[in-house]
Amino acid sequence: AGVALASEGGDTEAKHPPAQSWSWEGPFGTFDRQQLQRGYQVYKEVCAVCHAMEFVSFRNLSQPGGPEFTDAQMKAIAASFQVPTIDERGEAAQRAGTPADRFPSPFANETAARAANNNAYPPDLSVIAKAREAGPDYLYALLIGYSDAPASFSLLPGLSYNPYFPGHQIAMPPPLVSDGQVTWPEGNPTATKAQMARDVVAFMMWAAEPKLEERKTMGVQVIIFLLALSVLLYFAYKRLWRDIDH
Repeated sequence: AGVALASEGGDTEAKHPPAQSWSWEGPFGTFDRQQLQRGYQVYKEVCAVCHAMEFVSFRNLSQPGGPEFTDAQMKAIAASFQVPTIDERGEAAQRAGTPADRFPSPFANETAARAANNNAYPPDLSVIAKAREAGPDYLYALLIGYSDAPASFSLLPGLSYNPYFPGHQIAMPPPLVSDGQVTWPEGNPTATKAQMARDVVAFMMWAAEPKLEERKTMGVQVIIFLLALSVLLYFAYKRLWRDIDH
């Protein structure tokens, strides 16, 4: 479950994902807060069964530029997870998550993860949207690209066919299997497979670049400052040199 990118290989060239339109694209692009909140829900209910996000802390969910859950919502989300700890006797134990905790892995270690996934290791999703060529477009195409293998294609046992994956054989079964798989609060779009895929990809893009909006705002401010400085320098130059006979 989730966006798995570990599979048995093959020499078949992956199909190039179609370009999508995303709200964060362009110099003034921003994340859609409601989309990020829906995407988090898809991650938690579908992807978190197999995939961790070890570089994302629960407190990030309420910070500016992201899903911007309220502090109360963020704390409730954190408390809904069990994270590993050491008790007073020095033994391994579990406790409710806190805002300072990072998203926990669903497995104790890599060996346990492989044992539960037919020896395929589900990758961490923290920066997956920046780590793959075509990033969000690829992830979206992969999520909705599962299909039956052509009759001429020899699909290995236990694998699924996906033309957007290198070799077209992927160890992860289709994570989004039907419309309505996730239930969103009233007022949100219908939870079709395509919509759920778009939303969880948006969430993964934010996780990979949580300061995206801040960076873009800073870039625009720097450009405006440089333009204003250039105008001032031009007029200063004209004033200083206006009486010089060239």
